[in-house]
Amino acid sequence: MIEARDMTKRYGDLTAIERVTFTVAKGEVLAFLGPNGAGKTTTMRILTCFMPATEGTALVAGFDCFEQPVEVKRRIGYLPETPPVYQELTVTEYLTFVGRIKGMGTAALRAGLDRVVERLSLGDVRHRLIANLSRGYRQRVGLAQALLHDPPVLILDEPTVGLDPKQIIEIRELIKSLAGSHTVILSTHILPEATAVCQRVVIINAGRIVAEDQPDRLSARLRRSEKLSITVKAPPADLAGRLRALPGVLAVFEPTDGGAFLLECALGRDLRDDIARFIVTNGWGLLELKTVSITLEDVFLHLTQHEAGMETGSGTTETQEPTL
Repeated sequence: MIEARDMTKRYGDLTAIERVTFTVAKGEVLAFLGPNGAGKTTTMRILTCFMPATEGTALVAGFDCFEQPVEVKRRIGYLPETPPVYQELTVTEYLTFVGRIKGMGTAALRAGLDRVVERLSLGDVRHRLIANLSRGYRQRVGLAQALLHDPPVLILDEPTVGLDPKQIIEIRELIKSLAGSHTVILSTHILPEATAVCQRVVIINAGRIVAEDQPDRLSARLRRSEKLSITVKAPPADLAGRLRALPGVLAVFEPTDGGAFLLECALGRDLRDDIARFIVTNGWGLLELKTVSITLEDVFLHLTQHEAGMETGSGTTETQEPTL
């Protein structure tokens, strides 16, 4: 449904993105992750025909974003980082105006307006001036205009900015409900958001794609060992040494505040049963034993810091994806 091939955007001597390539399948929800200034918004603007790429191509639903921008725009709903709302209009007036620009007929516009007002809980404010709405409600109005014509493709640039925790959960659930019937690109630097709603992740840093996969697969690629956290009620003074002597245990890190011991174990070995039996048999009191997984945040920090280190060390912005 979406295909970017070697997209590059330059502003004079500044290269915002370089040779960005990825695809999004029909009905997929993709997270486009990166730190501020990584090139996320530039990529979104090219895909929505806001500006052309300097090099490369972008296709949406089979239409070229440079050669056929009108056809592309008919098939996308776009929420930019700053919602494009007219504050002197009421919510209903604004959405009606947007619907007419999109070429919606009277019946389709009325049905679409009722649908998005209900879906985004705008009923109580639909007749209020947008200027008098909170930032969270303005964000919801911006999302409503993207959904109004029920497009097959949604491109959302930081869609939960300015929302309170309850509203964030509601918007995340809405995005998840769109999977299958809509293709969604969600640009964000909020990692829990990507984990909560997206099936696949693309990580961009310094204008280049540094990783692309499902979140759990990215974590697996980075993992070099199994990690366990254990909390013991009455640990002996030499517990770390005793645990380190167990077969399969590579390292033991003692708590600095009386908390949990962290065990690093051989990759692919599950030592939970052995360690639990060892502690219980000795009567030390096992309070907690759990695996410690590598989060998407760990992956993100590893990849972006690695890329930054390569740039600093080499004096150039040319990078390659690190071996995980």
